[in-house]
Parts: sequence; structure tokens; C-alpha cells
Amino acid sequence: MADSLASQIITAIGGPENVRSLTHCATRLRFELVDASKVDQNSLEHMQGVLGAVPQSGDRFQVVIGGGVATVYENIMHLPEMAGVGGASASDDGQKSNADVKAEARSKARGKVAWLDSFFEYLSDSFRPILGVLLGASIIIALVNLLISLNVIPNDEASAGWVFVKAIWKGVFYFLPIMVAYNASKKLKVDPWLGGAIMAMLMTPQFTGLMDAKTTACVENAALGTKSCTANIFGLPMALSDYSGNVFVPLLMAAVLALVYHGLKRIIPESVQLVFVPFFCMIIVGALTAFIIGPIGVWVGNGLGVGLAWMNTHAPFIFAIIIPMLYPFLVPLGLHWPLNALMLMNIQTLGYDFIQGPMGVWNFACFGATAGVLFLAVRDKDKDMRQTALGALAAGLLGGVSEPSLYGIHLRYKLIYKRMLVGCGLGGVVIAILGWLFPSVTAAGQTVHGVTTTAFAFTSLLTIPVFNQMWVYAVSIAVSFLTSFLLIITFDYRTPEQKAEVLARAAANQKTAVSSVEAKGVAPAAATVTATKTEAPAAAATTTVVNAPVAGHVISLDETGDPVFASRALGEGVGIQPADSTVVAPVSGVLQTVAETGHAFGIKTDDGVEVLVHVGIDTVKMNGEGFDVKVKANEHVNAGDNLVVVDFDKVKEAGYSTTTLMTVLNTVAFASVTPKTGVDVKAGESVIDIQR
Repeated sequence: MADSLASQIITAIGGPENVRSLTHCATRLRFELVDASKVDQNSLEHMQGVLGAVPQSGDRFQVVIGGGVATVYENIMHLPEMAGVGGASASDDGQKSNADVKAEARSKARGKVAWLDSFFEYLSDSFRPILGVLLGASIIIALVNLLISLNVIPNDEASAGWVFVKAIWKGVFYFLPIMVAYNASKKLKVDPWLGGAIMAMLMTPQFTGLMDAKTTACVENAALGTKSCTANIFGLPMALSDYSGNVFVPLLMAAVLALVYHGLKRIIPESVQLVFVPFFCMIIVGALTAFIIGPIGVWVGNGLGVGLAWMNTHAPFIFAIIIPMLYPFLVPLGLHWPLNALMLMNIQTLGYDFIQGPMGVWNFACFGATAGVLFLAVRDKDKDMRQTALGALAAGLLGGVSEPSLYGIHLRYKLIYKRMLVGCGLGGVVIAILGWLFPSVTAAGQTVHGVTTTAFAFTSLLTIPVFNQMWVYAVSIAVSFLTSFLLIITFDYRTPEQKAEVLARAAANQKTAVSSVEAKGVAPAAATVTATKTEAPAAAATTTVVNAPVAGHVISLDETGDPVFASRALGEGVGIQPADSTVVAPVSGVLQTVAETGHAFGIKTDDGVEVLVHVGIDTVKMNGEGFDVKVKANEHVNAGDNLVVVDFDKVKEAGYSTTTLMTVLNTVAFASVTPKTGVDVKAGESVIDIQR
């Protein structure tokens, strides 16, 4: 079996013992080596999947991979021989490993209030370990509802078979408080079995039986459809509740348990802690939970649920739109767990939940964006992204899990969120309008505006049957999915540089395939014709020259000092040492991309020539300072129109090169692309000749 690309790179770099540290940026692996002389540069340069190998000063070395660098980095760092080797991903334009993307996104939720940061981590780690069983249970619920709706199985709760099937998934939600208590206690460095045992106390038949005792006083809550009871325990009143499915109580209980547990460990001798710490914790925290913490947790959960129910009833349009628009920001920051907890509380107290419908709109907008990325990856022959997007889409559509899409794709490419939020908003509008016109009716006969469900379900294709007014929900998620999908495939999700790297890598792979065909004795002309059919622009050939975007001295890409441009991975072109501050359009066409920072512009002519203008080297790090952009994406510009006015003195002061690079991204589609170098030019004068 052939070695993986990751193994081949490490071997060529001199082995793991020659690697001091490894990081990556947008397109390349950055090695700090023990001895750079051990690198087999020739092997790297001819390695399939590697676009170039560039020695740096000292013992630093760069391996140019392209857009799939994060995957290669991850594969390298997971090699057994790389265990213990220092590595961290650095980025100059946002391309990071999955772990780093996730960490950076989560760090945005971190502010100056440390306890708030810890609180959200506490919520996240209390729920994340049980996502698997929650997902499994939600799929069982969906399948059962589907079979009932198709009359395959009867909806007969008196049937022993039905009771058995219900028990399969009901056990997850009934004993959810014990699971949450276990995880929450573990997060707070408390014996997790102790937390689970204390929560289990409130769910024993003996404790729940107190609600039916003759000495217990109960009051019906008509608004929530629940029963509040008070028992007399040793002369003290104790509010009784059904704690099954409750998540707020175990979260509060575990926090109190941590204080008691760690306090007892400080005062009880270590030799007897095994016995007496659990003993006192069960008595103290068990009593506190039954008398105080439990009733408070129920009150908090009910209050939040009733508040959101009020908004859903009195301001359904706002509610149905704000939920899908908020979730894209809440999920990557780990701030969605309180809403998930409320969904469970709503089901327990109200008998239904109204949050999951609008939440599904966001999920399917997310999956639609991923489907768009997959479509473009297949079209552009981007194998790495195709694999990533396919796996993320499968996890989303079948499991309702958005994290693979978010961390693997969406947070890496800033343009995706702009497209996806349109899908979230439009889907929210649809579910708001249809939910108002066609309200749901709960099992208790209550009319609710909006889509509801009686089950906690991960919003996927498989769980559509669990929603009341299923067709309203299905139409809404279809709108959000298709909107995001169409926006991605129409306007793309990549910068010109990122797209060019993909096309260059695909072209390199195609050349390798052609060479393989020739080696087998097939006429090379046939392979060449195939490549031409794939890559040539569809429009008539009219563009024969590309003009200088700025006045100055023209140099070759080899002299620019940027190894990626010098490798021609982004196409053939020129560098211009600017003598003026105004950068203009070198050709007439549509601005496919305008970088937010003003440092890069991608223009496509009507006859298919794709030109990239990159102002300065590494100037993306200036975050737009000193760049006065005059155009917007998707505008049509004529050759000579102003693109940006740059304060090149600021660029120099910031320590970056002012050299403006310009390449023909789809160079491989033409017979020749010839730069004119070593001359001084004015903006608008020809610097690149193109032959078809």
C-alpha cells in the first residue's frame, strides 16, 4: 500500500526527528527544521499533491499544498511518528486546522468576564457527551412517527409492542437529568457517579410517589398543564415536581455539589475521604436539592419557557426569524446550549416545543451552503473539499449535526456566512407566514402559531415526521436550503486566490493524468484535446492583452519574493513596483471578488479571462488600513476604472512589500500567457500578452 501524502512529505523533509515545529497558512506548510540540508527538495517538487517546495532562510522550509493544506497538516500531525512534535496552525487569511477554527470561533465568546466564559464551557461539556444518544433517540422517534403516519403500526399506547418501542427512546429523555448531572459533575472535577446518584434520588419511585400521598397538597397549573405538590417532610414543606427530562436542576445541583465536595476534601483526612466525602455529599446536597435547588431549577426552566412561548404567541414573526438568524453565531461560540435546554424543558412542561422548527430553518440553510460547496468542489475537481463537504453534508442531512459543516468549511470562508444568512432569513420568513396561517394544534387541543413538536429531535431529513404541520416545516427548510445552495453556486464562496489554487491543483493533477496516459502508449494529442475541452473558456476569444493596474516598474513573478506566486500556482503574470497610489482595472469585466481588506480583486472578462490583482504582499494583515476601495463585488468595470487608492507609505511603515502582483488565473486554458518585464509602464499599458 502506497504511503500517504503526509508520510511522503515527512520522509522527504528529513523524517520526524528533523522537524522542530510545523504550522500552516493559507496554502503552505511551514516547517522549522533541525537541519534544512536533509530535505529532499526534488522529491517534494515532483510529489503528487504538492505544488512547490521553497527553502527559507535558516532552517525554515515551506511546502506549497494549496487550498487543502489544512487537511494535509491534520494528517501529518496524526501520524504516529509525529507524536510530540510541536505544531500549531498559523494563518494569514483564515485557513486553519479544524481544531484551530473551532478554538478561534469559541474564543470570540470570551471576554473580560471569566466566569461567563466558564459558564458556557460548563453548559457545553455537560451536554456534548450525550449528543450521540440524543441523536439516536430522535431518529427512533422520527421513524416511529413516520410508520404511524403511514399506518404501518397502530398508534395504540395500550399495546405492549408500542410500550416497548416507546421505552427505547423514552429512557433517554426520562433519565436525562442523571446523564447531565454525571457530565456536569465531571466537568467540575467531582466524582461523576456521586452527581448522578444524587439526581437519581429525585427520580426513584419512592420520591415520585410522594406526589400521590394523602398528606400531600397539590395544585393544577392550567397554563402549563402541570401539577405542583407540597409534602411535609419532618415538619418542613417540600415542593414536589416531576424531574424527568429536566436539565436545569442537575446543572444547578452539580454546581452546589462541587462547592460541598471540594470543601469536604479539604477538611476530611485523605485516608477516609473515599467513605465520608460521598456520605456527607449525599446527605447535604441531596437535602438541598430536594428542598431548594430542585424547585428553583423547575421555576427557572418554566419561567424561561413561558417567556419564549409568550413571544411565539404574541410576536411569532419576530420569533420565527430571529431564531434561525441567531443560531449561525450561537452554535460555533457554544452559546446554543441554553436554548437546547429550553427545548427539553418546553416538552416536559408544555408538552410540546416551538423552538426546534425555526432552528431547523438555520440547520438546512447551513446544509444548503455545504451542498453548494460540494457542487463547486465536484465541478472544479477539488478532491479535498469534495471529501470534506460530502462527509459534512451526510452528517447534516442524515444526523442534523452542523458542526462538521461549520468547522470544516463555513468558518474558513467568510463569504459563506453572507450567502447562508440570506437562506436563514428567507426560511424564517416562510415559516413565520405559514406558521401563522396554518397554526398547530397540540395534543391538549391548544392552538399554537408556528411549527411544534413533542420530541427533542436533531433537525435532519429523517426527523421531519416529528413536526406538527409537517408540510409547513418541510417547505420552510426547503426554501432555506435551496436559497443558500443557489447563492453559493452562483456567487462562489472563495476569494480569487483560493479559487485559483484549486484550479491550479486540478490542472496539475490533470497533467499528471496526461503523463500517465502517454506512458501507457496512448496518443498525447487525445489527452490534450480533452484538457482543452475542459478548461477553455466558452466565450469567443477577444481579450489578447492585460494592462498594467498601476504605474511602475514591471518585474517577473520570480522577483516578487512570494514563493506561491513565483511557483505559478496562481497562473502566469507580473509584479509591478508601484510609482502611483491608484490601482485600476487591467481589463474590462465583472468583479467576481473584492476583498474586504481591499488588497485583492478578481475580474472575469466576458470571454472568460480571469485576472487577479493582488496589491502588496501579505497586506491582508493590514485589515484594510490605508486602502480606499472604490468598487463592489459583482460590479462591471471597464479597463482603467479605479479599483482602490492605496497609501503605499502606510504599507511600507507596516513592514510589507508594496509590489502589486497580477496573474491570469486560468493560464492553463490558453496557448500562451506572456509577461512583459523589465520595463517602466503607466497604468493601462499592456504588460501581458494572451494567445488562444
